[in-house]
Amino acid sequence: MTNNVFKWSLWTALVAVLAVYPKLFGIYYTNLFVTFAVFAIFSVSFNLLLGYTGLLSFGHAMFFGVGGYGTALALKHIRGLPLLPAVLIGLVSAAVLALILCPLVVRVSGTAFAMLHLAFGQLMYMLAYKLRGITGGEDGIGGFPIPPFGIPGVVSIDMRAPENFYYFAIVVLGISLWMMWFFTKTPFGQIQVGVRDNAMRIDYMGFKVPQTKAVVYVVAGAFAGVAGSIYALFQNLISSGALDIFTSFTPVTMTMIGGIGSFLGPVLGAAVIQLMEELTTRFTQQVELVVGVILILVILFVPMGFVGLGRSLRQKWSARSALRANLGKPS
Repeated sequence: MTNNVFKWSLWTALVAVLAVYPKLFGIYYTNLFVTFAVFAIFSVSFNLLLGYTGLLSFGHAMFFGVGGYGTALALKHIRGLPLLPAVLIGLVSAAVLALILCPLVVRVSGTAFAMLHLAFGQLMYMLAYKLRGITGGEDGIGGFPIPPFGIPGVVSIDMRAPENFYYFAIVVLGISLWMMWFFTKTPFGQIQVGVRDNAMRIDYMGFKVPQTKAVVYVVAGAFAGVAGSIYALFQNLISSGALDIFTSFTPVTMTMIGGIGSFLGPVLGAAVIQLMEELTTRFTQQVELVVGVILILVILFVPMGFVGLGRSLRQKWSARSALRANLGKPS
């Protein structure tokens, strides 16, 4: 009972802080938080593949970029398109791409899966770069209309105001985060962990491993598309850079720093990288160098990431407390 009260109190405090965040920190840090939230969701969707299913992808940015392009193209060409359907189009665009690729990619794993996605990711990047008539090439698609969020005849909220867009983005991304968490807690989520740990045993139990991977793959791609859609709306721009290999490595880095296999590990990793980038840019432009050094140190000394480090310290503290309690007992 006490534990539940503590959890509800913690969640209530978090919601309260998010509600007053723009008032407390101003527009600059509000925009910074939106960027963090976008890449946190992007990284969590990637972790559904790597941490929970054991599939390393070097091309996850293609879903992020396609989601952004889907929303941008829809808003550019469909007059009067409401905001939520525009985001939904981004989600569906990424999900359709995942559905097209999954019959091939779910039949491989390990290095083959990683390199195949590297190839597909680069293919999508070159298509976005070369098809200037559709994607705008390296200039991208920008200046598309941002529709207000509202209920016809009831309320209309201007999304061009940074504070209003912050609340919209946090709600959409928060719901996405909850849905991914719920997905991992379902019986199917336990099967995907089984695929990661011992795919052959899962197959012997009667579950279809390729089909299981396909479902996870489509879910991960769809939520990466949501992150890309919000990113395109936030920047009012989407370009081929959203599909490049560096964007694909971003969730890999965030997940490894935060903690592979932990649901909130990528969120922590995104926060660490966002904080380090903000601090580093005040002194030097070598942000990638600093992030690279952090990643090397994590791989060498904390291979399970910061979440794993926290668990290890907690276990050691519990062991010491138990030892002291035993030593303090009268013989």
